[in-house]
Amino acid sequence: MKVLVVSQYFWPESFIINDLVKTLSAQGHVVKILTGKPNYPDGVVFNGYSASGTQEEKFESSVSVFRAPLRPRGTSGAKNLILNYLSFILNGLKHYPGAVKGDAYDAIFVFAPSPITSVIPAIYLKWKLKSHLVVWVQDLWPESLSATGFIKNKAILRVVGWLVKGIYAFVDTLLVQSRAFQGPVARYSDPGKVVYYPNSYQDAPPSVEETRISEALLAELDNHFCLVFAGNLGTAQSVETLVEVADKLRHLSQVRIVLVGSGSMLSWIESQKKSRGLDNLILAGRFAATEMPHFFSRAQGLLVTLKQDEAFSYTIPSKVQAYLAAGRPIVAALDGEGTRVILEAGAGLTTAAQDAEGMARCIEQLFHMTSDERESLGRAGRAYYLEHFEMKRQSQRLVEILSSRINELKGSSK
Repeated sequence: MKVLVVSQYFWPESFIINDLVKTLSAQGHVVKILTGKPNYPDGVVFNGYSASGTQEEKFESSVSVFRAPLRPRGTSGAKNLILNYLSFILNGLKHYPGAVKGDAYDAIFVFAPSPITSVIPAIYLKWKLKSHLVVWVQDLWPESLSATGFIKNKAILRVVGWLVKGIYAFVDTLLVQSRAFQGPVARYSDPGKVVYYPNSYQDAPPSVEETRISEALLAELDNHFCLVFAGNLGTAQSVETLVEVADKLRHLSQVRIVLVGSGSMLSWIESQKKSRGLDNLILAGRFAATEMPHFFSRAQGLLVTLKQDEAFSYTIPSKVQAYLAAGRPIVAALDGEGTRVILEAGAGLTTAAQDAEGMARCIEQLFHMTSDERESLGRAGRAYYLEHFEMKRQSQRLVEILSSRINELKGSSK
């Protein structure tokens, strides 16, 4: 199959689409990427790239990557974020058609975390290339805009809803990362377009190469009972819960809460750590995805949190798949689908979103388990991952879904 991937985010930014593209290519499919200049999550264009001008390069030696100019998202502020979103749309409409002139593709595949507006350049390409347009919905708009507080005005949210409905009208297949997404997405589209296709994870053992993790941090991980949270430290992740949990676990001198990552709430966490004297809260910083197995293999448990909101209850945070693959117990403060998956897998302990007291109790319960009991939780999670979220299997399933949908639409048009 020949697939054109449109994504505002791509390698060297750390997103699931990188591994999916790598896997599709390894399985013999031809993939080309249309993207922007990498600047997530810190809002500064990565070294080796410039915000202006177009750029072409190779990913994994065989995948062509075309990058249009992109205004970086900056460090803060709604204005910068909106300009970043608009920049991707306008520069995509301007530069992407020329980058694929004369090409033919079986499908145009849009990886769509926020913003859903990133689909707009692909809609134009669908018309130009006469290809099947597929959108992998990672975030619910307008619900997530309301849930994060980015937009509070109900009239504006209604307008965004109309925009989403218009975008979905041009899409041939809507893939949703959670079963709970099916209803909300179908409210803005033809339900017949909506297909469940979960996030997957590319399993990888710890690298044998020398790690960039400091010896001091490795010693903390090896010599204490460490619970690791890995990923974005933003408003949606309810990092306030993690700070409260650390505060409530002071009496367990062996326990450490280790936050690996960066994001908009990092400075707030730093100030709370200092003002409260939370020596059991470790801010490890941001590391490449290849370093995560070093953290996961040493952790006694892996943490996942989200804010308490209906929109977030529909979501399975992508770190859940990575945690299941790692074969370590999971402790979650989540509502809805994320909790369902963890409990169905038998992979850990859960409490309600933003319930710091409940999460602290879960961690204390995990702390007092035997090592065999903790290992049993990890093995159950690993088995569930292999059955439901393993990347190679899910890549094959994606091709099956696309082939089926393309043939279905061709048949209905005769």
